[in-house]
Amino acid sequence: MTVAVRADIPDLELVDRHRQGDLRAFEELYTRHAGRLYGLAWRMVGNAADAEDLLQDIFLQAHRKLDGFRGHSALATWLYRLAMNACLDHLRSKRGRMNQATDSLDADGRMTPAAPAGAVELTVRRVDLERAIGQLPEGCRAAFLLHDVEGFEHREVADMLGIAEGTSKSQVHKARLRLRAALRGVPARDVRAT
Repeated sequence: MTVAVRADIPDLELVDRHRQGDLRAFEELYTRHAGRLYGLAWRMVGNAADAEDLLQDIFLQAHRKLDGFRGHSALATWLYRLAMNACLDHLRSKRGRMNQATDSLDADGRMTPAAPAGAVELTVRRVDLERAIGQLPEGCRAAFLLHDVEGFEHREVADMLGIAEGTSKSQVHKARLRLRAALRGVPARDVRAT
């Protein structure tokens, strides 16, 4: 028998309910965390379809591994670590294909249509920012997204990525430098950390 789940129930209690066989508890955990994890996956891989697949993989892993969750960190932190590992594995597996791929429009020689007159500059800036984030090296991108976008502290980012706190700070700093340079049109190879 399942009991209705209330939004004010802490994650750890839902984990305990899940361990006792309450399927609604896991559904509630999914509902609470899926949006942010999808957003993270989408920003990491830059593709909605891949992000949806990754989200499903993340929650399948969570379902399988939840009995081993000890509660040493917040459930959200644990889920983000699963998500980052899944995203990084996905990117690594695609790296070989991505290195050989070319822009499909360039490959077939078609011209890109000009932007319509009066296009919103804010939209263009956002697209430029998303593209620049997508160009960051994996480590910088992961640390930047977790710290600057998702709002995790460097110690939490370090725990999620399995790196030192100082490395998290360094990666975020490098990401910010590269993003500023990319948005100003400076080639990445000309960016130096100070």
